[in-house]
Amino acid sequence: MKFGVRRPLLAAAVALAFAFPAASMAADTIKLGVAGPHSGDLASYGLPTINAAKLVVAEVNARGGVNGMQVELLIEDDVCKPEVATNTATKLVSDGAHVVLGHICSGATKAALPIYKDAGVVVMSPSATNPALTQSGDYPNFFRTIAADDAQAQAEVDYALNVLGLKKIAVIHDKGDYGKGLAEFAKVFIEQSGKGEVVLYEGVTPGAVDYSAVVQKVKRSGAEAVIFGGYHPEASKIVTMMRKKRMNTQFISDDGVKDDTFIKVAGKHAEGVYATGPQDNSANPISVAAIAAHKTTYGTDPGAFYENAYSAAQALLNAIEQADSTDFDAVTKALRTTKTDTPVGNINFDERGDAVGVGFAMYQVRDGQFVEAK
Repeated sequence: MKFGVRRPLLAAAVALAFAFPAASMAADTIKLGVAGPHSGDLASYGLPTINAAKLVVAEVNARGGVNGMQVELLIEDDVCKPEVATNTATKLVSDGAHVVLGHICSGATKAALPIYKDAGVVVMSPSATNPALTQSGDYPNFFRTIAADDAQAQAEVDYALNVLGLKKIAVIHDKGDYGKGLAEFAKVFIEQSGKGEVVLYEGVTPGAVDYSAVVQKVKRSGAEAVIFGGYHPEASKIVTMMRKKRMNTQFISDDGVKDDTFIKVAGKHAEGVYATGPQDNSANPISVAAIAAHKTTYGTDPGAFYENAYSAAQALLNAIEQADSTDFDAVTKALRTTKTDTPVGNINFDERGDAVGVGFAMYQVRDGQFVEAK
């Protein structure tokens, strides 16, 4: 059975979205863990995944569950911090999670994966893009519904050099697994292009109040653009300082910035900022239905990584159904060999755990919202 959204069941799914909380379930259930930042500065990246999981589980349970068993949600907050993520993973394992949707941030994911690996638990992230998570071969239990940072960095560099025609690039990062990893790829791609020059390569400390020092370095470098690897709190501060100094330097970032929270925090200074994000799926009827279900249930647009999370929840539950088991080997085999109709496409996973056929697009803030930059 393929786990696409069935329109006749949407009403039931929406009505039941809150009917199956993480507690008070029958003993004989499929336990789907959901891990990510549900509080703190990066909660806007994690909360859409909870909503996606609730909607998918509501629909699945409404039509009889997975192989006759209802699906139970186990939701745990890791605040996107590696040291918390290990505790989150331990809690989900001890609570009997069969599979886990998450984590969100690459650093937190990397910290948690060994715990799940030792327990034989399959993990699927909608957003952890660090390439080593799949390419190192260390985590056969890890899958993701988003492309890796090498693809994202290539898209940013290609856009800067070939579309915008820029040559002098400053590459800035937040020193984390995600941001620094992306920046390292961007630096290499620029240097190998024969078209551009890295005029500054610098790390900043997350949470700092003042980024004027690095902004001044960007100005002195003569950079025509900044490629930033990291998340929206730092990006919004850097962009704001650049614009207040009347710098017209282009700002190009990643899916850690392509979020409405960045626009809200940076305000008018967000205008014109570029950021890569998951490819546009608006022509996919499953995506349209999933977004409509969110708007009906929660009264808002979904937010970051919602479609990727919705797709991950579908793929995980479909794999369990196809395998007729929660056994690790059976589930991982099903993920690689069985396609699932999802908002991000009709997907399966390669031997490394990357979703086949997903990619990135470039977006720009125009009139207070991110739109695809063709």
